[in-house]
Amino acid sequence: MVRNALMTDAKFIQDLVNSYAKDGMMLPLSINEVYENILKYFVYEEDGKVIGCCALYPSWEDLAEIRSLAVDKNLHKKGVGRILVEKCIEKAKEIGVKKIFALTYQIEFFAKLGFRVVDKNELPKKIWSDCLKCCKFPDCDETAMIKEI
Repeated sequence: MVRNALMTDAKFIQDLVNSYAKDGMMLPLSINEVYENILKYFVYEEDGKVIGCCALYPSWEDLAEIRSLAVDKNLHKKGVGRILVEKCIEKAKEIGVKKIFALTYQIEFFAKLGFRVVDKNELPKKIWSDCLKCCKFPDCDETAMIKEI
């Protein structure tokens, strides 16, 4: 079941995301970053355990980003990631967002959900707000993908 994250989920979210960060697939999160942004997170819970998470970060009036999409590595290919992204899209529609994007290595996954590859330069607000602070800037190797909703 997907639900809004609770403060008690913060450590689980951090552990999930950081398990991918260790492999260079995501940027690591501090527990403070998770606590400060807990209202942006959704979690997928099964049998009382958080097995997936995803966050929706509004970037501008008509634009939001999907971040920190992580699913327990033992539970891939079960639709958890898709359900979490769909929940973010639903929330984006509710708040009036017209486009949603992700910076990702999972191009096929996002393409199946209707996202298309775009040049990162189409996301200037993202680049000047978050990317400048990233340890990978300016040599980001993620692919920018966007979906009109």
